[in-house]
Amino acid sequence: MAVNIPGLIAVIVFYILILATGIWASRKAKKEEKKCTGNKSEVSMVGGRNMNLWVGIFTVTATWVGGGYIMGTAELVYDPSKGLLWVHGLVAFAFNLFFGGFFFAKPMRDNNYVTMIDPFQLRYGNAWTVMLCIPAILSEVFWSACTLAALGGTMNVILGIAPYQSILISASVAILYTLMGGLYSVAYTDVIQLFLIVVSLWLCVPFLMLNPASTDIVNTAVNNVYQAPWLGKIDLTDLWRWLDDFFLLALSGVCYQCFYQRLLAASSSAQAQKMCYAAGVLCFFLGFPSVLIGAVAASTDWNQTSYGLPSPYEKGEAGIIMPIALQHLCPVYISIAGIGAIAAVVMSSMDSTLLSSSSMFTHNIYKKIIRKKASDRELVWVIRISVLFFGVLGICLAMTTSSVYGLMFMSEELIYCTIFPQLVSVLFIPVSNGYGSLVGYVVGVTLRLLGGDSFFKIPPVIPYPGCTLVDGVYVQLFPFKTLTMLLSLFSIVSVSYLTSLLFKRGLLPEKWDIFDVSKNTDIILKDVKESDKETELSPINKEDDVGEIENQA
Repeated sequence: MAVNIPGLIAVIVFYILILATGIWASRKAKKEEKKCTGNKSEVSMVGGRNMNLWVGIFTVTATWVGGGYIMGTAELVYDPSKGLLWVHGLVAFAFNLFFGGFFFAKPMRDNNYVTMIDPFQLRYGNAWTVMLCIPAILSEVFWSACTLAALGGTMNVILGIAPYQSILISASVAILYTLMGGLYSVAYTDVIQLFLIVVSLWLCVPFLMLNPASTDIVNTAVNNVYQAPWLGKIDLTDLWRWLDDFFLLALSGVCYQCFYQRLLAASSSAQAQKMCYAAGVLCFFLGFPSVLIGAVAASTDWNQTSYGLPSPYEKGEAGIIMPIALQHLCPVYISIAGIGAIAAVVMSSMDSTLLSSSSMFTHNIYKKIIRKKASDRELVWVIRISVLFFGVLGICLAMTTSSVYGLMFMSEELIYCTIFPQLVSVLFIPVSNGYGSLVGYVVGVTLRLLGGDSFFKIPPVIPYPGCTLVDGVYVQLFPFKTLTMLLSLFSIVSVSYLTSLLFKRGLLPEKWDIFDVSKNTDIILKDVKESDKETELSPINKEDDVGEIENQA
């Protein structure tokens, strides 16, 4: 396939625009550093905690409306075995933002944490925090790989360049402006990217729907014309699996550091909640173009297009149906606009995940454990090196995946079964302690692994009721992921209560108490706003480390 020169030029112009915005935002970050009385390195993580409300709304929305969301939605609507009814993202992502804003935004922002790992570190100590960081960081890396894979497939179809080339170029741009300006570069580039997403995708929809090779999507929604109706159906045997996937997407999003990075940069908890609610509404409506594109693709006689037969689904290319539809059902200049939209959603998610994973490593592992006396300049360089490292890791994963939606689900599953019950317990269940957290973690990871994985084609060790073999792959119809999450949460609460009782009543010797549950450490998680009056940043940003706080307790 020949390289699409006009399209390639348009993409280069787009990347230059984004990079210029990132450079401008990095200058703003340097100005904020001069105003900040706390550690300068944390300007990269949470800014000056004075993010503009509208910028906050746009950056939260742009982070959620990523490559997995946009291309994955079109993929599911087009897939004859799924359909619109299997698109959980529209409602689940919106619910996730409302849920996070209502329950999680206030306690996290009021306590002025820097990362979502901070409450774990304060209550459970440094050693166990490392284990909790691993799934949190990996989920961010999987998310970045998901978005890069989406872009690689798109540019290969429309521009005629190899997927690895577009992945390398796009990731390099995102890494570069994230290195320069931290949160400010990420947030302000998100504003431009969200604007491009809205304009470009809606510009493509009319041309797709008016293509003579496509049939009325209202008719094909319920009638079998070229393939099964794109509305889809949910059999009774699939209902529990459908609910399992819905709850996974609806609840796991509150466990991403990129979610809290924006909330913790807000000027108040009230503003953080407003950002969540507004972003939830925008996220829902921004999924509509993807639904329409998937519906048009399912209503197209591909033999009348330049694509020909067999259809994309029969060729195993359902995962890149959006770029295929843009390429073969739209004029060239319109398909280029679509490329801009997909490049924008990839950039908006890629930079967020890079900054999030590097923030958790730098603040919660390097600063608190490896080098407690590290200078501020040293921490800035650790952030930069971490951004580069996690960016390379995401690039490698993106080059090995075949399904955008599958990689997104893998990211969500990792934190749904491990981090979600942990976060709920540490924020809302006072009795939770390190012993409960440890047991709950082991229960979550073990049960999830024993349940198998259809994406990696790993057979289950525990065949739950309804487990069936589909095309040589075992599929669990039982909602075992939600069951795993609930059992993990139950383990945390029950074991925490039991160990607290045993140590506080002297039934177990105090010298065995490695998590110090026999001491009254409730003060650790109390509101720390009074001490925060001395600085614009978190009290965690001061020289006091976790050990000193525990001694005060």
